[in-house]
Amino acid sequence: MRPTIRVLLVEDDEDDFILAKEYLSGIDTFEFEVDWEQNLDKASKRALNKSYDIYLVDYHLGGGNGLDLVRFLHDHHILAPAIILTGQDNLKVDIDASRSGAADYLVKNELNSSLLERSIRYALSQARIIRELNEKERKYRSLFERSIDPILLATKSLELTDVNDSFVNVFGYSAAEIKGMSLQSLFGDPLEFDRYKETLSETEQIKDFEVKLVSRRGEKKDVLLNCVYIPHPTDELCCIQCIVHDLTLRKQAEKDLIIAERLSLTGRLARTIAHEVRNPLTNLSLALDQLRREIPDEGESGNLYADIIQRNANRIEQLVGEMLRSSKPRELNLQLASVSELLDDTIKLAIDRINLNQIKLELNVESDLPKILVDPDKMHVALLNVIVNATEAMADAGVLRILAVKRGRIITITISDNGRGIEGEDLGRVFDPFFTSKQSGMGLGLTSTRNILNSHCASIDIESQSGKGTDVNVRFTVAE
Repeated sequence: MRPTIRVLLVEDDEDDFILAKEYLSGIDTFEFEVDWEQNLDKASKRALNKSYDIYLVDYHLGGGNGLDLVRFLHDHHILAPAIILTGQDNLKVDIDASRSGAADYLVKNELNSSLLERSIRYALSQARIIRELNEKERKYRSLFERSIDPILLATKSLELTDVNDSFVNVFGYSAAEIKGMSLQSLFGDPLEFDRYKETLSETEQIKDFEVKLVSRRGEKKDVLLNCVYIPHPTDELCCIQCIVHDLTLRKQAEKDLIIAERLSLTGRLARTIAHEVRNPLTNLSLALDQLRREIPDEGESGNLYADIIQRNANRIEQLVGEMLRSSKPRELNLQLASVSELLDDTIKLAIDRINLNQIKLELNVESDLPKILVDPDKMHVALLNVIVNATEAMADAGVLRILAVKRGRIITITISDNGRGIEGEDLGRVFDPFFTSKQSGMGLGLTSTRNILNSHCASIDIESQSGKGTDVNVRFTVAE
């Protein structure tokens, strides 16, 4: 059984229409259903309202041009092929027809059934291949564009060529900014990029490569990279495809869980120590008071030793109290507060220390920041602990920078110093109770700060390089 082909013949000359229909009837491989249309506009409407397998279009249509219909079909994503029929063998017309998307170009006085059959057969085969390619392209383009994970494409030399919407949302770059940008510019650590490039060069694929990438706003994202090199005989068409799995939220959740467990453990430990220490301490104080009443004239030496005992007992009581206050959950008196006013009030508490150490203060608060829901008194304590640590880490003539910005729904206060920095092995311990690198101090300031921030559902992280300084980032979510 011969396949049926639906044809729209667009021809304004009735004799040419009859001749073309006769040629079609002489073709044995297909059965044709032919519709005839003389007007270009009506032909366009027919193409929209009825599905045809092929279009036979005269080049000259009264005052119109058959190539206009070819372009109309292309613009409206009608994939059925169009064959141009013309009375003149003209190279320019042939080129124009090809550029407009015509499947073939046939001269009428050379036309016969055999030539027309071959042209139709090739055009239908080509159209089928194009439809299959379009369907595959549409399917894979949909996977690319609708993927939850960011996806990027890069050249063999690691220059970015395309990214999906998820990449734009996560990293903040527009598709236009990405074009031609080097993949290296996304890496926070040049050494990590060298390791990535070396691994990709050796194996032509990378699986679960964990690294920190930097967004357009300078935010560091913990990600897993899965990349593959796709070769092609033409070097220009070789490409690298990378799927980026963002681990930032998961890492933060893991960190928050560890912090919560530490605070819970610290609280239990503090309460146990307080109970075990305060009982004998109370007995010691009572005994000392009783001793002073019973032996009122113990002499200068006795008074000296009694005062030493009393001072150290008070010191122990103070330590226990500080430890309990730093570890227990805070009761909050929440109210909407201006970030600028919070920082100004906190700086006033530390300004004498800043001036005494001849430290230069640079304060930069983004305009029109929304208010945040905090307990102002407790937030003053939390921020003051950070500022005091920063001033104490710097020598004379240091620079203390305080920056407050809003990105999305997150307000970040960054307190930076150019002091001695924190050694790598100590960076993970700075929030631990009683950890301190100072000659004096209890090591409870940052523990208390993190406890206060946790009770506000805020976060704090520290970045530091030994000998170069420290950045402390405090992040608040904007209140609904």
